[in-house]
Amino acid sequence: MPLNIVLIEPEIPNNTGNIGRLSLGSGSHLHLVKPFGFEIDDKRLKRAGLDYWQHLEVTYYENIEEFFAINKDKSMAFMSSHGTKKHWDIPFEDDMFLIFGKESAGLSKDITEQNTDRLYKIPLYSEHIRSLNLANAVSIVIYEGLKHIGK
Repeated sequence: MPLNIVLIEPEIPNNTGNIGRLSLGSGSHLHLVKPFGFEIDDKRLKRAGLDYWQHLEVTYYENIEEFFAINKDKSMAFMSSHGTKKHWDIPFEDDMFLIFGKESAGLSKDITEQNTDRLYKIPLYSEHIRSLNLANAVSIVIYEGLKHIGK
């Protein structure tokens, strides 16, 4: 797998379904960290993921502690509007984990404070929005990463 997409506590089934489709299309592995704001068999998730969901490489975690315990030695980059470095400056590498927070609040303060050296943002050029849609943000970062690692 070239890259790993990690969604921490996703809340909107349509976003998760679209990100699932993106995972498959980009050859990425999807990691979903509970609790979710929906049931995994939600028809909106399946509609957004269409009939691709059964082909995904997806791993589920009961909570953030389990995710970090299992993947503690992996290369990671954390996406947050509080980052000071731009997403194109991520030192992308094959099998890297790209971490995204939930739609309503992003990554927790604990996570951002513990990973300030690995915290990146997608620049916004208007003061009228505070963030991009999660599925759009994941797409931007994944394809930038694929460009950097030559996939």
